[in-house]
Amino acid sequence: MTMEILLARVDSRLLHGQVATAWAKKVKPNRILVVSDSVAEDTLRKTLITQAAPPGVFVNVITVDKMIKIYHDPQFDSFKVLLLTETIQDMLKLVEGGIDISNLGVDVGSLAYAVDMTMLTDAIAVGKEEVAAIRALAAHGLTVYAQKIPNDSRKDLIKMLDKNGL
Repeated sequence: MTMEILLARVDSRLLHGQVATAWAKKVKPNRILVVSDSVAEDTLRKTLITQAAPPGVFVNVITVDKMIKIYHDPQFDSFKVLLLTETIQDMLKLVEGGIDISNLGVDVGSLAYAVDMTMLTDAIAVGKEEVAAIRALAAHGLTVYAQKIPNDSRKDLIKMLDKNGL
């Protein structure tokens, strides 16, 4: 047995109001795992994220490698996880590292805009690396979709990429 992942979400804002309230209420995790190498090494960001935890839910900020390692460790089987990554590339590393989210797919809440990126929605910007990672996740048989909050309908990101010629 392994830990139970209830939601696999990519959100460049990581743990914020929508995640701490709406998503946590919807999926009812006992643990939020924020998986980011850069945040795990940044004491200030790590502290701010753990302080944003909803009542009764523990938050840990860990590296990609640590997440892959603990996923298969029976010591963590009691975890019911809301999994958050900052980038689609980190989510792909987790999947390639053996984390099974085939029953869930990947929810993309937001991807921050930078120069030379294309806006797919008002909150999701993609460049070449993001497009490649989204397509790689889909090649792993995963549904990759945009859904800001639980009440929103899911929008297929592969269809959005195709529509935008990406």
